[in-house]
Amino acid sequence: MSTEVQPPRSLPGTDPVSARPTLPEPHVLDNAAWAALTGAHRRFAETVGSAARYRSDVAPFVALRDPSDPRAWDDLAALLGPGAQTAVTGVSSVPDHWETVEKAGGVQLVADTLVTRSDPEAVRLTTADVPEMLDLVGRNRPGPFLPRTIELGAYWGIRRGGKLVAMAGERLRPPGHTEISAVCTDAEHRGEGLATRLVRHVADGIRDRGDIPFLHAAATNENAIRLYLSIGFALRRRNLFAVVRVPGGAPAGAN
Repeated sequence: MSTEVQPPRSLPGTDPVSARPTLPEPHVLDNAAWAALTGAHRRFAETVGSAARYRSDVAPFVALRDPSDPRAWDDLAALLGPGAQTAVTGVSSVPDHWETVEKAGGVQLVADTLVTRSDPEAVRLTTADVPEMLDLVGRNRPGPFLPRTIELGAYWGIRRGGKLVAMAGERLRPPGHTEISAVCTDAEHRGEGLATRLVRHVADGIRDRGDIPFLHAAATNENAIRLYLSIGFALRRRNLFAVVRVPGGAPAGAN
C-alpha cells in the first residue's frame, strides 16, 4: 500500500513553499511620485539610476525608487548636484551625510464615498490662463504650481466677472490613480462651496477614465482635511515631507 505524502499546511499570511511570513506588496500610492515619473509622466522626468525628478518648470518633486537604498540617494545627489536643496516625501530616514533642512507632516487621502459630478460653471483652463493661475496660487498657497504644471493634467476654474476666483486640477498620475491638486479659492469668494464643486468636477473626469482620485494635504491644514473627509475622502496614510540638502557645495547660510 502506498502512502501519499501531504504538503505541510501553511498558516494564513505565509508563503506555502517556504512557510515563512509574506510581506504585503507595496501600494503604488506609497511612492506615487516615482510611479508617475516612471509611467504617465515619463516625458517630464529627468532620471539618474534610481532617482528621478520633474523638470524644474513643471513641478518641484523628486522621487527615489527605494528610499531605503543608499545607492538611490547617491543617484539623487548625482541628479541634483552638490549643495542642492530639495523636498522628498515618504521617507522614514535620511542618510547621515545629508543635511535635513526642514521636516513637516502630511496626509494622503483617497476618494472613498465621494460623490462626483460635472459642474456647468467649471471652465477648462489653458496655458493662456497660467498667469492668472500663478497669481491665484501665489495669494492662496495651496501647494506648488509652476509655469508648466498645467501640462500634467486637466485644470479647471470658476470665473466671476471674468476673474479667475477658484481652481483645481490633476497632478501626479501613478497607475490607476490621479492626484487632485492646486485646490484654491480667492479670499473674497470663500464660503461659497467653490472648492468642493471643483473637487467633485475634477474627480468626475478622473473616474470617467477609470482612475481613483486621491490628494495630499499638509497635516497642519486642518480645515482642508476636515473638508475632504466630510465630502467622502478617507485617510490612507500619513507622510513625512523632508527638505534635504545634497552633501557638498556651500554650507547652509553661506553667501
